[in-house]
Amino acid sequence: MAIDVLVVGGGGREHALAWKLKQSPRVGKLYVAPGNAGTANLAENVPIGVMEFEKLAAFAREKKVGLTIPGPDDAFVGGIVDVFKSHGLRVWGPTREAAQIEGSKAFAKQLMHETKIPTAEFGVFTTPHTALAHVRARGVPIVIKASGLALGKGVYVCRTVAEAEQAIQEIMVDRAHKGAGDEIVIEEYLDGPEISIHALTDGSAHILFPPSQDHKPALDGDQGKNTGGMGTIAPVPWVTTEMMAGIDSQVVAPTFEALEKRGTLFQGLLFPGLKVTLEGPKVLEYNARFGDPETQVYMRLLKTDVLDLFEASVDGTLDTVGRSIEWNRGFAVNVVIASGGYPDAYKTGFPVSGIMEAEQDEHVVVFHAGTKKENGILVTSGGRVLGVSAIGGTLKQALDRAYAAVDKIHFEGMHFRRDIGARSLS
Repeated sequence: MAIDVLVVGGGGREHALAWKLKQSPRVGKLYVAPGNAGTANLAENVPIGVMEFEKLAAFAREKKVGLTIPGPDDAFVGGIVDVFKSHGLRVWGPTREAAQIEGSKAFAKQLMHETKIPTAEFGVFTTPHTALAHVRARGVPIVIKASGLALGKGVYVCRTVAEAEQAIQEIMVDRAHKGAGDEIVIEEYLDGPEISIHALTDGSAHILFPPSQDHKPALDGDQGKNTGGMGTIAPVPWVTTEMMAGIDSQVVAPTFEALEKRGTLFQGLLFPGLKVTLEGPKVLEYNARFGDPETQVYMRLLKTDVLDLFEASVDGTLDTVGRSIEWNRGFAVNVVIASGGYPDAYKTGFPVSGIMEAEQDEHVVVFHAGTKKENGILVTSGGRVLGVSAIGGTLKQALDRAYAAVDKIHFEGMHFRRDIGARSLS
């Protein structure tokens, strides 16, 4: 029996989810709120904001939506699942209490410490004075993080004391990330490549997606400020089955157990970001939702009907459904095209061309993130504008196809990294 589905969000993650849901024979009417110019091509965009929970719930009730799938972190942390459940509506994802594992890095680090989950040594600070004193005593390199949600931009890798002082100034004094900087986490710098782990759970059973790797810094060679993500590959060729089993037993399973012992049931998607150090994988942070741009590669690789997975996560049947999950062979990559200046100040409203030409390759799908239509013309409307995804039998083949497609797209000031996946190739 078909059900109508509402996806909440307007970025590349939500376009990718809607794109995959549209392929399900069990999805009836598909809505995206608020959506973007890309989601408008395959669903009905609804002009309701991500944080307008009561309005979203009223819409879902009016339209008899069978399942709502929120995407963004602030929606989960703000309690969208709690609001929908209070209205008797079927919704996927963690409650506000469970999403605290992403909403507060201080909470997450304390949970890791108590559970002996491998992570960097850390301290939590609520005043600039104590934070500065710790940095000067500890030395550099060091990592400084806004404890709250900061759109992926609240992490500062500081290699000099001056950089650390500037980071503390931006977060705690200048309030660059607003309330996210009420407290900060300062932790040891971990060396090694970063990987993204996605674990879908129904509160009892869980399944791991293939490992993926995002590229956070804005510029080639991992230079520049951290962003929400500039490109992703999956799977990661050097991550072994044994390594994934160790991550499951040392990180994922203990995290769910620790939350359960605190009386918090986690249903939805747990996404630990890890550094693979010489001492083994260590957790950098937790996310309580699908990553973006990771979702864009997962939806290209997933063979199983994604609605089956969402419903199993909600209904507590993941142990059965998860055994039959199928993935397409080969690799998927995603290259983000961003506005000039991102992640700092940037201008919008520039016409976008070349997407149709890019998608002439049957292996390429372009996901919209920051786009809208103005007088019938596609224009930029955000920092991360497009995610150009491609699949291939090898990682190199997928990357070559993605970059060939990127070169056909144009808007004023656009920039992207030319080295997504390069280290895994070498």
